[in-house]
Amino acid sequence: MKAALVRIAAARTGQKAGHQGRLLVAIVGAPGAGKSTLAAEMAAHIEGAAVVPMDGFHLDNAVLSARGLLPRKGGPETYDVAGFAALLPRLQTEAEVVIPLFDRARDAAIAGAAVIGPSTRVLLIEGNYLLLAAGPWAALHGFWDVTIALDVPVPVLEARLIQRWRDHGLPQDQAEARAFGNDIPNARRVLDGSAPADVVIRHA
Repeated sequence: MKAALVRIAAARTGQKAGHQGRLLVAIVGAPGAGKSTLAAEMAAHIEGAAVVPMDGFHLDNAVLSARGLLPRKGGPETYDVAGFAALLPRLQTEAEVVIPLFDRARDAAIAGAAVIGPSTRVLLIEGNYLLLAAGPWAALHGFWDVTIALDVPVPVLEARLIQRWRDHGLPQDQAEARAFGNDIPNARRVLDGSAPADVVIRHA
């Protein structure tokens, strides 16, 4: 599976060999689909590639609380979409760009946490909503040179997301409540509301 995915990415990247500036490859999928794993594997096998997670643009918990959105954290409305959109043209053209990352242990986005340097030519940008067809997310579509979507059945996502909360120390009932109360609705928004991708990788 890994070798096939790397071949897909390499082939798509090769088709854009004459592209000016960096290539922006969007890796899209529902929560729990495996975007981060796929992006990391591709980055390890494609020369000059680096990963840019969308999660660096989570709104802070204090902001979400003030807006009544903390229980919906991770939903499309809980990100700084405008800030993320402003970053993309810089990533395409500027030699060095400082980006934020999300620290799961601290449950917070950390400013200035990573640097994209001049040797990076391919950016693997991973996130749930990069192809969402509604709202401010739709304005991002024009930035993507290649789009790759992970298609994972909902029952598989449910099991993964419950286990994710179990791994954070929650008992089974609380893990299920977290997954079905927020994560799974977000997953369905991705599955039902995203534009088609250039490449779709289906769960075996």
